[in-house]
Amino acid sequence: MPPSKFYVVWKGRKRGIYNSWAECERQVKGYVAAQFKGFGTRAEAEAAFRRSYEDFEGKPSSMGKWMDATVQPIIPSVAVDSACVGPTGPMEYRGVLTDRGRQIFHAGPFPRGTNNIGEFLAIVHALDWLVKNRVEMPVYSDSENAIAWVHAGRCQTKLKHEPATAAVFALIRSAENWLAENELRDGSVRKWYSRLWGEIPADFARK
Repeated sequence: MPPSKFYVVWKGRKRGIYNSWAECERQVKGYVAAQFKGFGTRAEAEAAFRRSYEDFEGKPSSMGKWMDATVQPIIPSVAVDSACVGPTGPMEYRGVLTDRGRQIFHAGPFPRGTNNIGEFLAIVHALDWLVKNRVEMPVYSDSENAIAWVHAGRCQTKLKHEPATAAVFALIRSAENWLAENELRDGSVRKWYSRLWGEIPADFARK
């Protein structure tokens, strides 16, 4: 039976890639400030081993996979993502520069929202940021629904209007007005293919 996970040890008794937790544990258990992480495939582990532990510390193991993909996202670009507690709980969103991982904006958390609303708002926020900064580059989102909403110019959420969602709906109205007043360029909003590129660089790493 093939290994279900591969472990990279950047700092331990012996650096390397190990096919089981038992092998990895022998290198890191009791070792002060050991650096190690598990990956889903051998290829991902090998690509990670060529880079530094800091690139993966506290992040999903597949984050940064795009750097070693045969077909890569367009660079420079902005990557956006949303985080929501439950289906309609506290929601926040942010945008980062894809190649550097540097956060350029963050909004929330708002009392109530959804992931799709957050993704929609994040895309429009990124587009507005690009216009204000006179920069041309694509915006990546891993939400097909949010991308469709942006192209339609309307947030098609079923979230109820109530006091706890007032702030979010005010942002939605503002985003829809922005889309009505600004023409989208072809390719300005693109899909992030997580299966090919791993977690989007703006991911909140809470999965």
